[in-house]
Amino acid sequence: MKNIDKVRKELQQTGKYMMEYGIAWGNSGNISARTSEDRYLITASGTFLGELDDADLIECDLAGNSYGTEGRKASKETPMHRAVYEQRPEINAVLHASPFYSTLVAASKIDIPTNWFIETMYYLEKVERVPYFHPGSEELGEGVRAKAKSANILLLENHGVLVYDTSIREARMALQTLEMACKMLVVSQSAGIEMTGLPHETEREFIEGAAYKPRRNWNF
Repeated sequence: MKNIDKVRKELQQTGKYMMEYGIAWGNSGNISARTSEDRYLITASGTFLGELDDADLIECDLAGNSYGTEGRKASKETPMHRAVYEQRPEINAVLHASPFYSTLVAASKIDIPTNWFIETMYYLEKVERVPYFHPGSEELGEGVRAKAKSANILLLENHGVLVYDTSIREARMALQTLEMACKMLVVSQSAGIEMTGLPHETEREFIEGAAYKPRRNWNF
């Protein structure tokens, strides 16, 4: 079992980071991190990510139970987080947000390029779309469950994004990389700038052999 106080602190820092860098706004978004094989901490309903207190993070298990809530309710988006943890035992953090440019792309049919720069080749290697379902619904949870093994980034159509990875830090990096890539995509199209991506063979060589980061294991 992980040190729950350490996980709580990391989530508080991540919420503040997301607000400071414009990845989250208002009381939108919810974040979680695994504390043991079958438990995780998740933000409470209606919390402000930039100012998370200890009581704003509720421990839940994969059976749907909550612990030590003291009248607080876990985020209504818990079905999405639970679906990822159930499908991907190696995942330790799930971030849901509605960043401006990423959500713009999620509400369109634009494809996100993966071959523009190093970080996109690594973090955006696999991106999937989940059709719109009402926030917090079991249908949305099942939509995420169906795609959880196919990617580490899900575009929730007309809703936002869901990013998950083996650590809170990696998930945060992936979320910021996604927003930067989407911003570059929208700005370049608006300015009439034709971006030149790397050849897909070069992209494949980087993913398989570059020393920048270890090759991700997609053999689930």
